[in-house]
Amino acid sequence: MTHRAIVHLVNEDPIVADLERMPEPGDTSITIFDPHREDGKPIHYLREGSTVVIFPLHRVSSLEIFTEERAAEEDITFYREEQS
Repeated sequence: MTHRAIVHLVNEDPIVADLERMPEPGDTSITIFDPHREDGKPIHYLREGSTVVIFPLHRVSSLEIFTEERAAEEDITFYREEQS
């Protein structure tokens, strides 16, 4: 079962991606699938077409995990409200 997550890397913008499994206490890296920025744009330091990325866990400051229902319901979209 995959989990939708926002991966917060040290000194980088957050990445929206899928996790195949939750990290275990003994893991030293995290594998993410279909990474992209919160606004849907590609990540500037990854080659175009990259679908799987492995990051060492010491580069990850936090993970936001979304339940399957919430991820499908909201599709984790971000927007900026227009001011009048």
